[in-house]
Amino acid sequence: MQADFAYEPVHDGAGIQLAVTILADRDAVRAQMREDAEAAGYRVLECCGLDEYASGASGGLGDLVLVDCVEPDAGAMALLSRLDMRAGKSGAQLIVSTTMDALDAVFGCFSMSGAQILVDPGHAERVIAIGRSLAHVPNLRLRELAEEDRLMLLRLTEQVAGMAERLEKLSPGQREGGGAFRLEASSSAWRGAGDEYVVRSENTAVPRLPEGPVIRALIARRQARAKFFDADLFADPAWDILLDLAASRSERQQVCVTSLCIAAGVPATTALRWISQMVDTDLLVRIPDPHDRRRAHIALSDNTADMLARYFSEIGLGAKEQVLVL
Repeated sequence: MQADFAYEPVHDGAGIQLAVTILADRDAVRAQMREDAEAAGYRVLECCGLDEYASGASGGLGDLVLVDCVEPDAGAMALLSRLDMRAGKSGAQLIVSTTMDALDAVFGCFSMSGAQILVDPGHAERVIAIGRSLAHVPNLRLRELAEEDRLMLLRLTEQVAGMAERLEKLSPGQREGGGAFRLEASSSAWRGAGDEYVVRSENTAVPRLPEGPVIRALIARRQARAKFFDADLFADPAWDILLDLAASRSERQQVCVTSLCIAAGVPATTALRWISQMVDTDLLVRIPDPHDRRRAHIALSDNTADMLARYFSEIGLGAKEQVLVL
């Protein structure tokens, strides 16, 4: 049964119905996007292919922009980058669907707009993404929503909200109100010096990340559970992402977003949500490719790398440990 969401028309503060721009080269996908947007209460401002829009024949940008890009050639990537910039400045919301093969190129085009990126999405995933965009519209009212669809939307909302809460308020941390990092209480080794602090430590050795093969062996052991149990039973994308990036940092390897989605062990769209939340909470950083500014890599922030090194040291997995002691 397909999700059937129906909303009252959505309006801005001036009472004007919000508009959507739909850009897709695949006819069937473009038609489905239009149907879903209209059902959500948007009026269609533009509905055409990427090349047609880029040609300048159409130039309007709706409050919501739905894009389907499966062949990110130079022209398409240039258009996506412009859309990212325009949406980032205007506050328009972007929902972009693509394929796993095109993910790295598409991901690299979006850094300003906070676009939702969906990988090989089904109809329900697109509907849910539009529903998330509607959460930013004030005074939104649901007109008709079947109980099954209501539960599906509720589960998704709880999942996304829970994800953000776990990352932002997992434990008391560095930032006011808590954060994703947990730090030990300061000891007598700390002393004030004006507005600065210096540390006197009996042990000046700073924990370092274990060697790459050691972390890879740990990852392999985690993955081995799927041979005997349902992999969903142990789904832990945040930790799998951190482990993969820790190993890559030790190996001095850059990590593309496609590789990281695979390492997360969950559907790519779900992995992208985790990556986005982890970047927002400073666990991860987005690094533009110096050789191709349209692409980007993901890495551990320095604080995260330090916390992971301390964790590995705590469990006896130091930088000089051998794989056999795991």
